[in-house]
Amino acid sequence: MWSRSSKSLLALSFAGLALSTPILPRYTNSTSSGVACNGTFSRISAQTWVDGMNPGWNLGNTLDGIPDEGDWGNPPVVPSTFDDVKQAGFKGIRLPVTWAYHFTTEAPDYDVDPAWLQRVSDVVDMVTERDMYVLVNVHHDSWVWADVTKAGANYTQIEEKFYRLWYQIGTKLACKSSLLAYEPINEPPGTTAAHAAELKKLEDLFLKAITNAGGFNPDRVVTLNGLQENSDLTSQYFVRPTNITNPWAIQYHYYSPYPFIFSAWGSTIWGSEADKAALEADIANIRNNFTDVPLIIGEWAASPVATETAARWRYFDLFVRTAAKYNTTTVLWDNGADFLDRANHVWRDQTAIDIYMSAVAGEANALPDSTTDPSAATQFTSADLFVRVGQNVSSQTLPYILPSNILLISISGADGTALTKGSDYSVSGDDITFSASFLRTYFTSTTSPGSITNLTLGFSSGADLTLNLVLWDTPVLSSTSSSVAAANGSNISIPIQWKGINKPATVKAVTANGTYLVDDFTSYYGPLQNARTTYNSQWNWDTDNVIITAAAVSAVQALGQDVIFTLEFYPRVPGNSVNYTLTV
Repeated sequence: MWSRSSKSLLALSFAGLALSTPILPRYTNSTSSGVACNGTFSRISAQTWVDGMNPGWNLGNTLDGIPDEGDWGNPPVVPSTFDDVKQAGFKGIRLPVTWAYHFTTEAPDYDVDPAWLQRVSDVVDMVTERDMYVLVNVHHDSWVWADVTKAGANYTQIEEKFYRLWYQIGTKLACKSSLLAYEPINEPPGTTAAHAAELKKLEDLFLKAITNAGGFNPDRVVTLNGLQENSDLTSQYFVRPTNITNPWAIQYHYYSPYPFIFSAWGSTIWGSEADKAALEADIANIRNNFTDVPLIIGEWAASPVATETAARWRYFDLFVRTAAKYNTTTVLWDNGADFLDRANHVWRDQTAIDIYMSAVAGEANALPDSTTDPSAATQFTSADLFVRVGQNVSSQTLPYILPSNILLISISGADGTALTKGSDYSVSGDDITFSASFLRTYFTSTTSPGSITNLTLGFSSGADLTLNLVLWDTPVLSSTSSSVAAANGSNISIPIQWKGINKPATVKAVTANGTYLVDDFTSYYGPLQNARTTYNSQWNWDTDNVIITAAAVSAVQALGQDVIFTLEFYPRVPGNSVNYTLTV
């Protein structure tokens, strides 16, 4: 996953500099005519398939798990998961599949376990039986054994194994309907013209393999891609296939801007005019380089685990609308912990999904406002209404972003009871004011800190919005210090009493004299980002703990000075943080 800039892209005519299609080696010469299928195949264009896939959903961290399905935190997928996804409004499923640990023989045959091929086939059927589009790929194999950038990489061996793998996949899935498409390899490593030339060779072998496998494969849609499935590298190096019978599209992935999407360096703010312009430039640039090719963003996300709610909802809305503006399909990445709670059949952020569906349908959405100025010293949001413990409960006004002709129709409580306009709330322009008398029914002297309730705001168009009422106070840690020696190279899990929203916003890390633990370039950023570290790299959290990672512990040891970790929470205002000192 990569950050994309809006830098200028090389002209598509650069493709003319690429190497010519290589002579295919001996192992591509099929000795059989391939699979013969009963029935007929409804050949469709790549654009029809891409349009039909929109919006799509990734079954992440499942069939792509290492070494097997079920090993990355999600149980084996069941049909009801696809019922949930379809009911939410998704039209297609991307099935990431890792094959690396399912080979039963080595060269020259590279046989794949028939049981694994059958499992993938069965899951494909689960999807197509629901009249949904489906995309099957070769996923983490890209770095497990097919990484052409590794020192000493044996290209011949990679090519032979890749051909044999796709020949077997193509054979097993040969007679599936045109709802099924193929993606040769996920996020192939590489940054250079030489890497791109090798990727082109692998994609040629992929096309040859599925053709030799027979069945309906020569007419099946395929999504090809550039290095890393990065839009810039794709525009720079992608070479259009020649003499291809398959309808084809280009797939790329989009996780930008990196700091916001991955909760790096305190970047809990998104939505400035510069942010919006960068997003549009990224999506427009690749479209302008491939004006006549169907495009699909096969992965994207702004996770509720890692992003602030109002900023996330606005990102969802603008991202999807911008992709639609440039005729690009979007497929949401979901690792099983981000969006769909598969076991309980509920979406962890239903509002984000509703915004997504409304944006795909072209309906305007009302959206919560929040801080967009990266130089701000505090952060406000209209996705949450915060009251601090001990604070006098007074009326609160929250600003919203209401497109032209969209009106607030109703506000209701968690039990569906409608609030009364005038006594419970009032509306002035884009602002909604909740009265003190109404708020005092929820925020009392005996109310415990935390999320108290959710209100639902209904509008004349687009998605309903939820408003989370939160009573907050400074969280309490079970301890406030420990030593590098005690950590013994492991993560440090610090039990915490949450007192508001149950996740950190960010973590600052400095020594007593102000030296940054990592990433001292953040000194050039705004006050909410100075000295802040990165989620998953230096800090994490779970239900009961805030976690300082082993990597952060090692950084403290290497620095040789005590480091103060300031754990910051939502709302990002003075007084809502606690310190934890790690000594050397």
